[in-house]
Amino acid sequence: MEENKELTFQQKAEQQAQNYFRQGLNCTECIMQTYFDLYDTGDLPNESICMASAFGAGMGGTKNTCGAIIGAVMALSAAIGRKHPLEKETTAERVAELRDIYSLAGDMVRDMEEKFGTLICKELSAPHGEFAGKARKKNCMQMIGDCSALVAEYIQRAENK
Repeated sequence: MEENKELTFQQKAEQQAQNYFRQGLNCTECIMQTYFDLYDTGDLPNESICMASAFGAGMGGTKNTCGAIIGAVMALSAAIGRKHPLEKETTAERVAELRDIYSLAGDMVRDMEEKFGTLICKELSAPHGEFAGKARKKNCMQMIGDCSALVAEYIQRAENK
């Protein structure tokens, strides 16, 4: 008999995001809703999920940049991004403040590109037949889970710094 083991935080994020996809949320919304569920979002209202709605299916159905990847970057930005970008007095200070944010987000995106081979929705979907088909949806659900788990890992890295 198999032991009942506790899921890691990344596994919880992966399963939760995939469950949202099964419920009809788009790829970007799945990642963001999972972020809202699993993290203290402070002063971000849950209604700000609306900012993710148009990014599904590769940004408005264009099948350009994968919406799950966009959602992961949005969730990471919500966790580590600047809440008040004009607080710094000078432009140079504002630009310097972005370096660490860009570095961590860039590392995450490069990890995704290495894992998936591309960041483009149509390239990720093409091997799976029709966009409305079951095989493509299954692949997208896997991508959504992978991206959700990866952003959870990167948020934990940021919190442990």
